[in-house]
Amino acid sequence: MLHGWHGRYLRADPQASRTQCVPLDETVLRSFLGGVGLGTWIVAHETPAGTDPLAPESALVIALSPLVGSPLTTSAKFAVVALSPLTGRICDALSSSHFALAAKRAGVDALVITGRCDAPSILFVDGQGGGEPRVEWKPANALWGLPAREAEDRIRTEWGADWQVASIGRAGERLIPFATLSHDGRHAGRGGLGAVLGSKRIKAVAVRGDQRLALADPEAAVVLARQYSALSFGPATEKYRELGTVANLLVFNRFNTLPTRNFRTGHFEGAERLVAEELAPARRLARSSCAACTIGCEHIYAVSGKKSAGVRMEYESLFALGPLCGVDEPDVVLQAARLCDDLGIDTITTGGTIAFLMECTERGFLGGRTLPSGRPLRFGDGSAVIEAIEALADRRGLGELLALGSRRAAAEIGGEAPQFAPHVKGLEMPGYDPRALHTMALGLAVGTRGADHNRSSAYEADFSERADRRGGGRDSAPLAIETEDRAALMDSLILCKFLRGVFEDFYAESAAMLRAVTGAEFTSDELRATARRIVSARKCVNEREGWTAEEDTLPPRLLADAPAGPGVPYLSRTRLEAMIAAYYEARGWDASGRVPPYLRRSLGLGSAAFGSP
Repeated sequence: MLHGWHGRYLRADPQASRTQCVPLDETVLRSFLGGVGLGTWIVAHETPAGTDPLAPESALVIALSPLVGSPLTTSAKFAVVALSPLTGRICDALSSSHFALAAKRAGVDALVITGRCDAPSILFVDGQGGGEPRVEWKPANALWGLPAREAEDRIRTEWGADWQVASIGRAGERLIPFATLSHDGRHAGRGGLGAVLGSKRIKAVAVRGDQRLALADPEAAVVLARQYSALSFGPATEKYRELGTVANLLVFNRFNTLPTRNFRTGHFEGAERLVAEELAPARRLARSSCAACTIGCEHIYAVSGKKSAGVRMEYESLFALGPLCGVDEPDVVLQAARLCDDLGIDTITTGGTIAFLMECTERGFLGGRTLPSGRPLRFGDGSAVIEAIEALADRRGLGELLALGSRRAAAEIGGEAPQFAPHVKGLEMPGYDPRALHTMALGLAVGTRGADHNRSSAYEADFSERADRRGGGRDSAPLAIETEDRAALMDSLILCKFLRGVFEDFYAESAAMLRAVTGAEFTSDELRATARRIVSARKCVNEREGWTAEEDTLPPRLLADAPAGPGVPYLSRTRLEAMIAAYYEARGWDASGRVPPYLRRSLGLGSAAFGSP
């Protein structure tokens, strides 16, 4: 077996009272690496086709990578992979910190949870002392209903500080389809994977271990670690370190790419008040870092009049709970973000669904339906945003619709409502207006997870000299593929996306990292093929689960044949369809966007697990 991997994953099934260490072939490890890649392979093999994401048979995978536990900066991450209860498609979400390190020391490359507990439970995985990890199930009744952070603290207080814990909040327990899975205040946020864990009546997963893997070439690994640690203090990451991602709000507003009031426009008149005055350095409590990270991008802000540890605020939460809802009150946005964290819900889907129902209220689609207090949901009403978040967790009043996400809420409302729901494949849109960023528009439309800025950071091309950001065409396809492939590899290694700017030749340098850690002679060309394999593997799983080409599009309101006014950016359906056709062709997929049999075979995806006959 190569260095860097344990060569097995642990399958835990409380319903069958069975745990098993499943061997992983070296070919699989080399072909899918870890993280998102390995997690996708395991889901394909562990979750039967057509399984409801919240059924006991649906596998939840927590996948690591060969780099976890190495000295390389930003490598302490884990991927959570499963079928999404929000989209019905393959979903992966990443989180950082000590849970990944502890899980790797437990002696496995992934944890796989199937089945369902009879009562609320905690899964303990103990890898101390060598051999196969020991599994215990303990009751979690006393923790049910608590925020994830509080549940984590109680588990460590009762069972020992050496346990690292990932947990769900109240939303995961109540199967809200955009519930998160959290560790140490950081969230695997998108797609509702916390609800998948909640459907198994598991409040938390606790891990510890002392099984450390030797590096194949320790001297080379240390040299690389020092090199990238030094680069991570350089100009490529300075913005994230000094300002955090909230600084993007003003930049995107200046370029008319800041989605406002449910994507009506790309400019928010309250942006300056929201960021420049109130979320200034004087308001910031602290900066923080994930485990094994030298960047330190986290910025924690105080909420006025609240005695708390503060709120980790990032651009996506700020956009979704602020401009998207027409809210320019900093305290409201901070309170809303803190409430989302406590409940354990994705801020992008939360803000997107609230903004959608605000527009539905304005257009008279809701027939007078209100929040529990009788307050209607209207753009700019910060108090309504707070009440809406509280209501959705209990499904009270409009909370019943809010808890569905925008796609299902639109279907229930009916009529014209689906035209205004801000999602792709059921996943709400992130903070980039695709009418002004055409390469990004393509990336959002074809993304296997749905509307996704992290799995397709194609906005980088739009803000470069390589693309006409308001005039996308066939040349947009290779640019979108380039960023999508790179993201697939980074998410499988797993490395932080904020590190991407320090690489001169990402694939060659990734191969050098893997050689130092694993001892295998990886090459740049091999890793390019690996990235393509992982993207197509996710697409194959989606095809298996019923994907059709009609899903690869954008919300109707974002597509128009002419600008709404002089200089206003727009994107026509014809242009988007032409970009999508070019993307399919460049990927080697057929004209309907399916991965053809010959390509499946050449990529090692020809088995029934990936939907092949």
